[in-house]
Amino acid sequence: MFRNFFSILSASILSVSLTACASTQQTTSNLKKIYDQSAQYHAPDRNPVIVIPGILGSRLVDDMSGQTVWGAFRAEYADPKTAEGAQLISLSLDETNRHKFGDVKPDGVLENLELNLAGFPVSIQAYSGILATLGAGGYRDETLGLSSIDYGTDHFTCFQFDYDWRRDMSYNAAQLKTFIDEKRVEIQAQYKKEYGIESAEVKFDIVAHSMGAVLTRYFLRYGDTPLPQDGTSPALNWNGAQDVERAILVAPANAGSLDAFEQLIDGFNIGRPLLPRYAPAILGTFPSVYQLLPRSRHASIIWDDDVSNPITNLLDPALWKKNEWGLSSRDEETTQIVSQLLPDISDADERHALASAFQARALRRAKQFQTALDIPATPPSGLDLFLVAGDATQTAEVMGIDRESGDVDILKLGVGDKTVLRSSALMDERIGAEWKPTLQSPIDWTSVLFVPSVHRKITSNPVFEDNVLYWLLEDPRRPPSP
Repeated sequence: MFRNFFSILSASILSVSLTACASTQQTTSNLKKIYDQSAQYHAPDRNPVIVIPGILGSRLVDDMSGQTVWGAFRAEYADPKTAEGAQLISLSLDETNRHKFGDVKPDGVLENLELNLAGFPVSIQAYSGILATLGAGGYRDETLGLSSIDYGTDHFTCFQFDYDWRRDMSYNAAQLKTFIDEKRVEIQAQYKKEYGIESAEVKFDIVAHSMGAVLTRYFLRYGDTPLPQDGTSPALNWNGAQDVERAILVAPANAGSLDAFEQLIDGFNIGRPLLPRYAPAILGTFPSVYQLLPRSRHASIIWDDDVSNPITNLLDPALWKKNEWGLSSRDEETTQIVSQLLPDISDADERHALASAFQARALRRAKQFQTALDIPATPPSGLDLFLVAGDATQTAEVMGIDRESGDVDILKLGVGDKTVLRSSALMDERIGAEWKPTLQSPIDWTSVLFVPSVHRKITSNPVFEDNVLYWLLEDPRRPPSP
């Protein structure tokens, strides 16, 4: 049974609906009436907003050649079926030579994704919906230029944080810190010019989707502090909270997703015959995907359909090596791709050992990352955490693995947004433990909103659009305690 973990964005990439577009425009018009006065208020006490997309949500380009690696499926894109394409889209298995095949960097958030289906170019909205919602609130993104939004001559500030979604999320948290510091300098210059304020104090609000929301949680807790080399957790210092006042986390896989495991085993197919498939050996080079694996303690993956026999050590490299999962596989496809990623090594056993070692490091780092996120902690005064989650669609809850054949199948469906379970978004620790009548979570949520939408449509749902603008524009802010 094949399911799309990367449907976090790819489902919206492949959904073209004129009706949905018309509905969004009508909703935006109504929101502009509701928040008209609030949208026109642009004093320095109104925070700028940073939009952070999920996995696949940032364009990737080879800085050396200018070739598109992810974000457009035209003739010049990096085709993972070729050796050159596989080398560009994969991260290096050799840590000493990360730029061997190119220098791939993020190149903007995908407000639209360009596809080429049977020779016909198609442009499909990705994150322009959420940016259009912010536009209705008077937040303007200078780089987007959506013609359907009339920002007027006066506007506030909205920024898109693009990042290399393949890489470790703690690494991208450090990139976010650099991004925030740069934007603060720009805003301070604007305040000085418009209001005469010297070195103004600037805090940001964040609207983050999916993996971007998980990345944001790490940033809020640890700022740009990296994961320690000794495998321990960093000191929980809430350094990122010094820069952020309000974070709206949309459809985050806080407790992971079963889709992440399945696609590290089976690969990722965009879903159309003419579009490429990304093999598990390619996805296995992305540390971020391992960090989105489900928590073992929630008993979501079991052996041989036996609920009394859950996998309790999912992030143990020995388990993956023993079962030849992911980069530890010796099947023909994995062997070929690993040879493409390590062309200077002629010995197949040596290549296999290096690939397995890379996977082991990624799994250990994923465990370290998850442990750091799962430490129960109350946010500091002055930081609000809002959750928006879907809970009206059947979503994979329990997966079974046949020990003999290795086949993977979904055994039980729960409630969620078709990609992320409601319990995962909440980080509900009652799963796999003794049930209690109230939520047990290491995350101290300020407020939670459930939206009856699938993962890809939450940000275009009228309930989401209305509430996110209320939280950003009109909901009273509590000043931090001394």
